Amino acid sequence: MSGDYREFIKTMSKALFDKVSMKCSRITTRAYSTSFSLGIGCLENQLQNPIYALYGFVRFADEIVDTFHDYDKEKLFERFKEETYRAIEERISLNPILNSFQETVHRYKIEPTLYDQFLKSMEADLTHQVYNAEEIKEYILGSAEVVGLMCLRVFCKGDDEMYQQLKPAAQRLGSAFQKINFLRDLNADYIELGRTYFPNVNLAHFDEATKKKIEEDIAVDFHAGFQGIKKLPRSARFGVYLAYLYYLALFEKIKNTPCHHVLNYRIRIRNRRKLSILVYSFFKHRFNLI
Repeated sequence: MSGDYREFIKTMSKALFDKVSMKCSRITTRAYSTSFSLGIGCLENQLQNPIYALYGFVRFADEIVDTFHDYDKEKLFERFKEETYRAIEERISLNPILNSFQETVHRYKIEPTLYDQFLKSMEADLTHQVYNAEEIKEYILGSAEVVGLMCLRVFCKGDDEMYQQLKPAAQRLGSAFQKINFLRDLNADYIELGRTYFPNVNLAHFDEATKKKIEEDIAVDFHAGFQGIKKLPRSARFGVYLAYLYYLALFEKIKNTPCHHVLNYRIRIRNRRKLSILVYSFFKHRFNLI
């Protein structure tokens, strides 16, 4: 067997493993989030797999700190973190989620500061239950803003000038999405896990005035984030716009829901409403009306 043929076989075998790994990332995304999967499906084909890879990585890290209560979460997270860095260094991992992630990191030149910051915020949830103003700013940067920036790296396809121009808006949009998640998940975070992500807010006395103040802060981030969506490449704009409209609908529903209900129940958007948002966003995108 010639050396060239052996090299060809090795390349083909790795390509098959990478393909299987990406399928795992796709399955993970679809199993955990139908809404996010719908948004990814509205991206240009070549953008879909790397975003699936990013979501799979983010989802697994989040599951460790939020879900695996009957296990040693600190130990599991430390192992996950070590395997992440090893996968990136060695350009392969037997964990298919991390294998897909490392391939995306290298292909789109995602800088270490982004996934470093993400892992730092996820790790904070293992020990923090109450965040002050500086801590929550740092937490949102890592848990949401840098995730948006990793996606932006993919959307810009190596155009660093475009990335730098859209970076502030991507961070503001990620911040808005995360704060809406905080409101939506008040019951799970505060009542079940004992966490509060709103500095200087006593959730034991959560009232309409407090809720309105939080909503006003989110609205400012939303507006700034939307300005960036309009400047995204057309290949990415539809999917991101759909996610924006979904979160906007969720935000409007939360605003119209009494504070005590928001605290005790998880607010959701019905599938019928999601479908109408999809149709609306498609026509806005199709006729370049965004």
